[in-house]
Amino acid sequence: MIALTRPTHPTKQDFRMTLVVARREIRDSFRDWRIIIPIFLLTLIFPALMNFTASRLLNFVSDYGAELVGNQLIPFLLLVVGFFPMSFSLIIALETFVGEKERKSMEPLLSTPLSNGQLYAGKMIAALVPPLSASYLGMIVYMVGLYFSVDWRPEFQLVAQTLLLTTVQGIIMVAGAVVVSSQATSVRAANLLASFIIVPMAILIQAEAAALFWGNHDGLWWLLLGLAITAVVLMRMGLSLFNREELLGRDIDQIRLGWMVRQFWGYFSGKLSAEDGQSGKTVAGRYPNPIAWYRQTAAIVPRLLPAMGALLFALLGAAVVGVYMAQRFPLPEGLQSQLSGQNLLTNLAGLEVYLSALPLFIVSQNVRALLLQTILGVFTLGVLGVLIFMLPWGVISFIAMQFYLAGENPYQFLLGTIVPHAIVELPVLLLIGAAALRWQTVTFAPLPNRSLSEMFIIRAAEFWRIFLGLGIPLLFLAAAVEAYITPQILQLVYGG
Repeated sequence: MIALTRPTHPTKQDFRMTLVVARREIRDSFRDWRIIIPIFLLTLIFPALMNFTASRLLNFVSDYGAELVGNQLIPFLLLVVGFFPMSFSLIIALETFVGEKERKSMEPLLSTPLSNGQLYAGKMIAALVPPLSASYLGMIVYMVGLYFSVDWRPEFQLVAQTLLLTTVQGIIMVAGAVVVSSQATSVRAANLLASFIIVPMAILIQAEAAALFWGNHDGLWWLLLGLAITAVVLMRMGLSLFNREELLGRDIDQIRLGWMVRQFWGYFSGKLSAEDGQSGKTVAGRYPNPIAWYRQTAAIVPRLLPAMGALLFALLGAAVVGVYMAQRFPLPEGLQSQLSGQNLLTNLAGLEVYLSALPLFIVSQNVRALLLQTILGVFTLGVLGVLIFMLPWGVISFIAMQFYLAGENPYQFLLGTIVPHAIVELPVLLLIGAAALRWQTVTFAPLPNRSLSEMFIIRAAEFWRIFLGLGIPLLFLAAAVEAYITPQILQLVYGG
């Protein structure tokens, strides 16, 4: 956690100062009996209630010979027992910064020689101790109670997975709550925003319960890996957004729609431009002519190379997953027999009637997919955007592998159906996807001298410049190649 707070490796002084902050916060939390007593009373009462529910459930299903169902539902109750104490004690994390600000105790803390990383890491550790302590205590009480009431002994893998899932989910919830606390202007606003943390995690608990019910422990390990990455990302985002000067100076936030529209149009049209990405200066000038506008837009492309590399890596991962899934789930022999070049040519002949409308249809499909990828990615910090980008490439590799399993040449299939227009389409999709990903992940590394809202608007304007100025024309070119050239190459490849 502390390693995320500095560009260099943490020193002993970093650890020492972080623990000083953490000890102070933990001592203050456990000193307030009005917070601790309700949390730990609920921690003890709720496992007893779940224990009673589990024993009644086992007695009920045993009357119908369905003991297996009851045994599979008991781990779900264990997850619930670990989750609820964290949701109760999330108020401690929500008050880490904004609570001290309202109590007028933030100024002395921020005036200390602590770095932003030391202060943030100390607050994170202190906010983690009460929720995780309550969760671990509740799970122990629940498992001990089941041992004596119904003689239930969990497997080691189940206990390990449940403890790790609870720990990582606690880190995610606390990290999200600390981010909310550092950005909110009041405790009331922070409590309202907490629903955006609790509701997704509650839905995730249901997905984990389904995996436990079906005994999909391998899937839970992969889920645990994804949650761990999410926790690291949230901690990194919280540190990048943390600014002690803004924390003291921000009393109320207002939605300034007029300012947002003017800023967006200024950056989109090229009238506003960043003179220096690090200084945060904005230069206002005249509207550029179309040639100058395209030069400005083309200058954005080199800054998209890291995001394009990430998407290319995701594409390769999707191809590997598609091949693996095809080997694990091969098509029935009846369907495999239809995977041939002759059938492809037959299906191609049926599309000749719609050939004139095909380019427009292809462009509309690509635009809809890209807009969906962008919008969902904005609300999920790029996660769903990357997954949607990966989906078609995974499907293509899955089909190509099915051709191989059917005795056909997969490279011949790819050369005849995908490669001709992919030469144009893939760079366009990478370009637009990279601009979208850079916009979606702006919260991870905003510039130090610009506000988050301004950086969000700048990245949005850059995306739409790329999408409308470069993406749409190139998508029409790729659609023309797919509609008129790819069929000809398909006929040449398969001798049609």
